[in-house]
Amino acid sequence: MTKTTRNVALIAAAVVVLGVTAPLTVTAAAAPSASLTPQPLDWAKCEGNGLDPRQECATVHVPIAYSDPGGKRIGIAVSRIPSENPALRRGALLLIAGGPGGGSLDELSQKGQTLPQEVRDAYDLIGFDPRGVGRSAPVSCGLDAGDLARSTFWPWPAPDGSVTESMVTAQRMADACARDGGELMGHISTADNARDIDRIRAALGERKLSAWGISYGSYLGAVYSQLFPQRTDRFVLDSNPDGDGDPSRALWAGFETGVEDVFPQFAKWASGPGNPYRLADTAAEVRPLLLRLAARLDREPIPWPGANPAELNGNVLRQTMVDTFYDPDGFPALAQLILAAQKRTVPPAPEAPPEPLLQNGLAVALATFCNDEEWPRSTSVYQKEVDESRARYPLTAGMPRNATACAAWPYPLKENPVRITDRGPSTVLLVQNERDVATPLSGALKLRAALGKRAVMVTVNSTGHDAYLANGNECGDRIVTRYLATGDRPRRDTYCG
Repeated sequence: MTKTTRNVALIAAAVVVLGVTAPLTVTAAAAPSASLTPQPLDWAKCEGNGLDPRQECATVHVPIAYSDPGGKRIGIAVSRIPSENPALRRGALLLIAGGPGGGSLDELSQKGQTLPQEVRDAYDLIGFDPRGVGRSAPVSCGLDAGDLARSTFWPWPAPDGSVTESMVTAQRMADACARDGGELMGHISTADNARDIDRIRAALGERKLSAWGISYGSYLGAVYSQLFPQRTDRFVLDSNPDGDGDPSRALWAGFETGVEDVFPQFAKWASGPGNPYRLADTAAEVRPLLLRLAARLDREPIPWPGANPAELNGNVLRQTMVDTFYDPDGFPALAQLILAAQKRTVPPAPEAPPEPLLQNGLAVALATFCNDEEWPRSTSVYQKEVDESRARYPLTAGMPRNATACAAWPYPLKENPVRITDRGPSTVLLVQNERDVATPLSGALKLRAALGKRAVMVTVNSTGHDAYLANGNECGDRIVTRYLATGDRPRRDTYCG
């Protein structure tokens, strides 16, 4: 989940869709033995505007179902910017985007170019759209317009805490995915994404692969390193979700503590003297102010023409809080909305991303969450958890424990979540901000513990999502760059104050 995620307003802890959607294409595979043999990549100029002229694209064909390697296949879109100094090249660095629902196909020409020169010299930069995303056999559930709203897709319960309507919404969205999602929807999972990455590695002709995974991409990187430990070179896992136990539900649940970790920083900023968007005289006054306003908007929404939904209600305000906490640069937007709502006015409605991007990103997010693990189906289970969450974490009002479409998912679970362990080579560097709304430090520490001696963790005294070269600090950036460029990694866990 990246700054791009927040800006394009895609969902689920960072749903990013980069690239142009195209029709789903499925081809018959060759014989089973041939299907496992990587074919030479046919590199050509990438489609799209504003791309680095050196960026080139190709397609890697993979099975829809790895249990049937000789069956139908799809194409995974892959991009490359070659090393800027071939004499210093040591391998390939894969950028793994956040999401689920995000792709890095075109990130090489944007985020990839923020990498320091010594990293761009050492590696060919590799991007890809995961299965179902962008140019890789994109999927869509054809969700109703109302279900594309952030405060609907994110499972906020009713103002009184009831989950009854959430269960209805979950069934409606699951039914839409069953109706319009197609065969691939049942085969989009983190484990299958990891297997696709290994097919990319083989097609590139690389014995080992280095990677920079962000948010969900860090979890996917951890799963890859678990399934293919001898294929990992230098792995940087940035902004790390809790990958232990129930990964999908844990990702959602992380927002409880994530919001609590960031809120004191917002309150301090919002009460600072000289702040043109000052909300209160002291930081202690900001929390009750926001809670009172959200409760009032639950009772008395403000019409908001052009927005989705077309009103500013309590859950829309809460969702805006979550969104703006991804990056401290978003604090003014939240404060301005609060100030306007106190006067019973609203700013201009935010511009929504193109519907095809939303439909694609949300479909992939649902498929990944729901295919990665079995979710409860009982209304009473969700009601109990939401009630407990609302009591402990009133800012998030039970949303992180509520039902998504996974509560009614029509596709059978094909395998259990990959368990992250300490078995394998020590090739992982985790980098993590202390105050991260989407992937809080508490969850990252669980992933760190699961990896054991395979990893070293750098904790950064900073606020926001995405640590390396984004919302972290110079100390953390320097350590990550040194590891990617030279292989020099701290001997023990490190704190960057």
